[in-house]
Amino acid sequence: MSSVPPASASTTASSTAPSAAAAPLACDIFCAVIDNFGDIGVCWRLARQLANEHGWQVRLFVDDLHAFQKLCPRLAPERARQTLDGIVIEHWHEPAHAGETLDVADVVIEAFACELPPIYIAAMAERVRAPLWLNLEYLSAEDWVADFHLRPSPHPRYALSKTFFLPGLGPGTGGVLKERDLDAARAAFEGSPAARAAWWLAATGEAPPPASATVVSLFAYENPAVGSLLEQWRDSVTPVVLLVPEGRISGALARFFGLPSFAAGTHATRGNLSAHALAFTEQTGYDALLWASDVNFVRGEDSFVRAQWAAKPFIWHIYPQADDAHLPKLDAALAHYTRTLPADARAALERFWHAWNGAGQPDWAQFQRHCPTLRQRAAAWADELAQVGDLAGNLTSFAKTQLK
Repeated sequence: MSSVPPASASTTASSTAPSAAAAPLACDIFCAVIDNFGDIGVCWRLARQLANEHGWQVRLFVDDLHAFQKLCPRLAPERARQTLDGIVIEHWHEPAHAGETLDVADVVIEAFACELPPIYIAAMAERVRAPLWLNLEYLSAEDWVADFHLRPSPHPRYALSKTFFLPGLGPGTGGVLKERDLDAARAAFEGSPAARAAWWLAATGEAPPPASATVVSLFAYENPAVGSLLEQWRDSVTPVVLLVPEGRISGALARFFGLPSFAAGTHATRGNLSAHALAFTEQTGYDALLWASDVNFVRGEDSFVRAQWAAKPFIWHIYPQADDAHLPKLDAALAHYTRTLPADARAALERFWHAWNGAGQPDWAQFQRHCPTLRQRAAAWADELAQVGDLAGNLTSFAKTQLK
């Protein structure tokens, strides 16, 4: 892989280059991987979309390249600097490291309040034209998001201001990430028996299951409710085919099937439940798993967003926080998603989501009774969410207004 410096505008270049106005915008994204893959998952999607769809020159600072490599196997975690998909990736030795060359970009994105290197902030203040500094926050469906989206926060020391950019599910927010070709790719997959058959063969070594089976993808954190759900699937009147990416839920599957492990490639059957363990997939392969399934269990932020674009019924395992601080966020997302559902279907979905997040036991039979209605709502919701605009598009539109 080649390694080239980003076309960032340094203090000198921003004041002397005659073609600077015509040059593509340079963007630096800083990402600290706190836990799991959500932080880098969002940042890597955003970086690719800014580069591929909007022509920005992007440099991505990441402090954990090993976590990054799980989502992007082509990444070399031992390299301090490399270029993938036209994006310069720097191993960020936070908090002081600011790259091999201290070039300040036109747009600086501080992802999830990770705190920029002090030396980089000082260089931002010295730049002839101050960059647009954005604090990209975590996704929330709560009402306050629209009030705080795009609010400025002046720096206490420098003549700089940071703007909060808040993803959300409703009008007045930053929206969520969605590539321009995603709907077309989903339609092509769903409309091609050959494509689906090829996916099943590659993922499981088998042909697609019969139409009478319910295909479920299960991507979750450790969950005490999983044992009850596996038993219900085992005893289901109709077949259930379970697709499980290898990860934090794998141990529970191994215990249920009486196996030493449930690693990628494992296939097990009990009663009417047939389960396949899948290799942890890079981002570009995860969407096809959602499209191949009838119901999707997702976790965290990135897969939660992808499940909504898949337009299939889904259950969200929200990242748990101390003192149940995550539950209002769960209910806020439910309020958006269930807004037009009939009362009985809405109640069933709410009970299932709450049970999967620690309040009671999930009732699969009740959930499945409402699946036709939930399928209709899933498709309608994807259309509604698209009206908010995608996050990368909303971000670039805002940047244009600020960097005229």
